[in-house]
Amino acid sequence: MIERYLLVLSFLLAVAAPVFAKEPLRVLTGTVFKVTDGDTIQVNSDGTKLKIRLYCIDAPERQRLKKSGMISKPGQLYGEESFQALEKKIARQQVRIEVMAVDRYRRLVALVRLGERDINREMVSEGWAWAYRQYLDRPYQSEYIAAEETARKAGIGLWRQDNPQPPWEFRKQQKGR
Repeated sequence: MIERYLLVLSFLLAVAAPVFAKEPLRVLTGTVFKVTDGDTIQVNSDGTKLKIRLYCIDAPERQRLKKSGMISKPGQLYGEESFQALEKKIARQQVRIEVMAVDRYRRLVALVRLGERDINREMVSEGWAWAYRQYLDRPYQSEYIAAEETARKAGIGLWRQDNPQPPWEFRKQQKGR
């Protein structure tokens, strides 16, 4: 009898678990004091400076320059435009940060909201970032992929290119050099 109960319970958990959305680990508020690129920002939250990587998205890499003006890190097409789009949306704004994880660089990986707006999804729907399928969880998976497909079909943002190289492939290629 107990074996049957455990079997039914494990089946129900296996079937029902994917339906539930991943809940944030923590929710913070803060003011954006720096936009690093199209998917990374820095926020001051109660006097603590936090580096935030936007959850569910990956934006084109932005070219980095040394103080001498020499290129320290090459960029991708639309990397600068992606950075500018995010900066225009949230620079110096008070945002809500829904922390979903901490990455290997010790950045908070978070959904960023400005009022009711999902800034992460806006970056995808306006063509400034990819839906980062490798890290997408429900329920964000379907809405972010749909937002990317809509931007792609409309040919907006980085989708003006015929076959843009995803940032994860660009980074891998740069490591090989």
